Amino acid sequence: MRKSFTSAIACLAALLFLSSLAATIAKAQAAQPQQANPPNPASSLWRYDGHNRVVGTGGPAPVHDLSGSWAGPRSGAGVPDSRQADVPSMTPLGQQLFSAHKTLQKYEPAGTNDPVVRTCDPLGFPRADNYSIMEMAFATMADRIVVLYPFQQQWREVWMDGRELPKNIGAPAKGSPDPRYYGYSVGHWEADNILVVDTTGLDEATWLNEAGYPHSIDAHVQERFTRIDHNDLQLSITIDDPKLYTKPFSLGTEYFKWVPNQILEERLCVPSQVVEYLKAVGDPAGSAASPR
Repeated sequence: MRKSFTSAIACLAALLFLSSLAATIAKAQAAQPQQANPPNPASSLWRYDGHNRVVGTGGPAPVHDLSGSWAGPRSGAGVPDSRQADVPSMTPLGQQLFSAHKTLQKYEPAGTNDPVVRTCDPLGFPRADNYSIMEMAFATMADRIVVLYPFQQQWREVWMDGRELPKNIGAPAKGSPDPRYYGYSVGHWEADNILVVDTTGLDEATWLNEAGYPHSIDAHVQERFTRIDHNDLQLSITIDDPKLYTKPFSLGTEYFKWVPNQILEERLCVPSQVVEYLKAVGDPAGSAASPR
């Protein structure tokens, strides 16, 4: 029982990493000197070792390659903190949907209706990008790039074979593709070090980020992964969803550093443990009387 509570609390606490306290910690980490430390041979083969994730081999960025594991701003690797998202201007429908979303940060575990927090539903996309503030990874295949997310052990495919994004997603016509939690993605290289990924067909049950921004099935998300050099990666995300927002807006910028030992942590949200925690601790504690 105690272990289950600990796991559930850890899961919910992880969802609060974007709070101001976490931002302060990350900034303090970023200010520390980034120097290599001798890896601990007893643990570096099987654990995401803090002594072996700060400095990679260095040098220029390889051509058309993001392969490997990358540490984010909450990893302890001295990565710069995230650049905040724009405050978007919403249409009346967008505002209506946004007002119905009660975030964990404002309403606490008992009051939130965030499906990730309450029932361990998939993060979906692009929320997985913003949530991968600890780490993420890429695997390159002949015709696609697979993006790997440690939280819930999720992954998505970015097709690099020149195909177009699917049409009429969610339409009643026979053969129309269904919406997906992680959408449909195609990518291309811009210059030698910038991967541009376009995604649409997102399941409307998901949120864009922890702030509770909604999206429609027609939302178009563009990611720009810029590998500045061998060790440094920058990700910028833009949303274009005319049904819910009056103009395109930035969902922020994330920064990552290449991980020498390539290990990803297992970060799971276990439904049975979360239900147990909410029943015994989260719900009895009550929700915020009004948004914080």
